[in-house]
Amino acid sequence: MSNRAVLSIDFELFTQTPAYRSASGTTDRDGVGLDGGRFFRDTLAKYDATSTAFVVSSVAESHPDAVRALADAGLEIASHTHTHQLLSDLDSDGQRRELSQSKDVLERVTNERVSGFRAPAFDITDDHFDLLSDIGYTYDSSVVSSRSIPGWYGGEYDIHEPVQATAVRPGAPDSITEFPASVMPGLQLPLTGTWLRFFGPRYTILGMKLLARRGITPMLYVHPWELVDLPAVEGVPTRVYVRTGDWMRRAVERILQQDFEFTTVRTVLEDGEAAATQLQRGETP
Repeated sequence: MSNRAVLSIDFELFTQTPAYRSASGTTDRDGVGLDGGRFFRDTLAKYDATSTAFVVSSVAESHPDAVRALADAGLEIASHTHTHQLLSDLDSDGQRRELSQSKDVLERVTNERVSGFRAPAFDITDDHFDLLSDIGYTYDSSVVSSRSIPGWYGGEYDIHEPVQATAVRPGAPDSITEFPASVMPGLQLPLTGTWLRFFGPRYTILGMKLLARRGITPMLYVHPWELVDLPAVEGVPTRVYVRTGDWMRRAVERILQQDFEFTTVRTVLEDGEAAATQLQRGETP
């Protein structure tokens, strides 16, 4: 069987990104990014692939058909908060609301169990895993073990494959698994997100292959608004516009053409648990 990978999508709209919210200008275009979600869904089907969509649940309220279409196409639906605010900007009650409301809304809209979570901008707090466990999540994907990138994130972790949350926060509930976003071995910069647009698909594909040789399942991520032509908005940094639209759509296709089985987070974790159980029993997985 070919190597496996997760090409996840952080399903937020352009107007929910920090870059847009802090800009001086605005756009009157509604739903910027929804067309990118349709492209992503259709392209996965074209390559007989599936994915996990970390969905901002306010999008599921305003555009329920778009989120239901992802679930109906076989994508796993996970949470990316309710309003895409940075969790560290909220008090504990606000954090709990973002995590619990998003789970409730997504489960109601899709009629599917939501077990996974990713924090906006990989921004987590000290009690993050306790909150996830209390609310009923079973896995998180909010860690990226990149080198420190000033003004962004990184430098705190050295975790490159699924581990119990206790490896991230000692004392965290052992009911939560952390599946970190992948970085380039050696260089320690993320393989996807903005970095795919900066460095190109050859960079991402090389990183995937290097991880696979180490027995590590790559965890990649894109955004639906990266896959569309963005409106010009005063104050949005130029880097946000670099290679969005057609270039990014072709890059996603290039990745999906590789000799990997693109699947969901839930599948990877469940298969890993089954293999671990077999090993404990002395069986060959």
